[in-house]
Amino acid sequence: MHMIKALNIGGHIVQLPIIQGGMGVGISLSELASAVANEGGIGVISAAGLGMLHREKSKDFLENNKLGLRYEIQRAKQLSRGVIGVNIMVALTNFADLVHAAIDEGIDIIFAGAGLPLDLPKYLKPGGHTRLVPIVSSARAAALICQKWWNNFAYLPDAIVVEGPKAGGHLGFKPNQIENEDFALEKLIPEVLKITNGLESSHGKHIPVIAAGGIYSGADIAKFLEMGASGVQMGTRFVTTYECDASDEFKAAYLKAEYADVKIIQSPVGMPGRAINSPFLEDVEAGKRHPKTCPVNCIHTCDIKTAPYCIMASLTSALRGNFRRGYAFAGSNVWRTDKIISVKELMHTLRMEYEIRQTKDKMHRASNRPELIPQNVKLAV
Repeated sequence: MHMIKALNIGGHIVQLPIIQGGMGVGISLSELASAVANEGGIGVISAAGLGMLHREKSKDFLENNKLGLRYEIQRAKQLSRGVIGVNIMVALTNFADLVHAAIDEGIDIIFAGAGLPLDLPKYLKPGGHTRLVPIVSSARAAALICQKWWNNFAYLPDAIVVEGPKAGGHLGFKPNQIENEDFALEKLIPEVLKITNGLESSHGKHIPVIAAGGIYSGADIAKFLEMGASGVQMGTRFVTTYECDASDEFKAAYLKAEYADVKIIQSPVGMPGRAINSPFLEDVEAGKRHPKTCPVNCIHTCDIKTAPYCIMASLTSALRGNFRRGYAFAGSNVWRTDKIISVKELMHTLRMEYEIRQTKDKMHRASNRPELIPQNVKLAV
C-alpha cells in the first residue's frame, strides 16, 4: 500500500493533502467544510455573497456578509475539530472586513484569490494561528506576492495554490490562454516550484505548492504530487456530495451536464469564467439581460453601467436551483459526475484511486528493471 503523504500548512496538518475549494455563492459553507475536515482534508467556506443568504441579521448587505461569515465559521467549528479555511476574494469591496472577521473567529487558513492579496499579512494578530495562502495563476504572480510580503511584512506565504485554466468559476487567464498548453497546470506547477524552492534555500521556509483546476481523480492527485506539489485543491467533486450546501436542483445541474454544456463566459467582474450553460446564460448572450441598479456593490471590478447582470444575484438564484435567473460555475470535468455520494465515500474513493495509480506506476518502473520485480509476480505484457 502506498500511503499518501500528509499536508502541513504552517503547522495545520491534515492526513489527506486535499483542500476542498471555496465555492460561492453558498455552495461551500459550514456543512460541506466541516464534513471535509472530519475526513482528514481541509474544508473551506466561501465568503462570497453571504449577505444574500443571511439577510435577517441587518438591512445592510456588506454587514450581513461579515456576520454571515462569522456564523459559518462558528458553526463549522462546532461540527468539526479538523482544519477549516475560508476563501475571500480580493476583488470584494469588503475584503478587509471579511479578513478581520475570519481572523477574529480564529480561522485556520485564509485562501485569497481573484486579485493579488499584496497586503494580506498586515491583518494578522500577534500570537494568532491563522495561516495565509494566496491563489495564483502564474509563477510571476507567485513571485510578486512573495516579494511584496517579505519586503513589507517579513512574511512568506504558508502555502501557494496554483489554479490552472481548467478550474470552475473565475479564471486568472485571458480567453486565448485557457486552451493554450503553455498555460496548462502541468506547466505552471514546475514554474512555481522553482520559486518556492529558491525561497526555501534563501529563507529556510518550506512553502507547499497546491495544484488546482481540473483535478478530478486520485490518479490526478498522484500525478501532481509526483511533480512536486504538496497537495491539491478540488471543487467540482465536492458539489455532488450529500453534505454540499447547494440545493438538490443545483447538484442535479452537475449530474445532467454533458461535455458540450461546459462553456467559457465573460463575467461582469471582468474575468472569464467556466460555467454550465443555462437558459439565463442563453438570454445574456442574446442581449436580454441588464441590471437597472446595483443591489449590493459587492465587487470592485464590476461596472453596473456595462454589466449585463448582477453576478451575486444570479449565483444566488442558481444556488436555489433557479437557472432561468442564474447559472452554475463548474470545473472542466463536471460532465464526469454521475451520482451523489457522501464526503466520506468520496475521500475513500480518492485515496483508493491514488493507491491504484501508485501501484501501477511502481509496477511500470519495475518492468524496466527486472531486479525490482517481487518474486511470484507476473507482469502483463
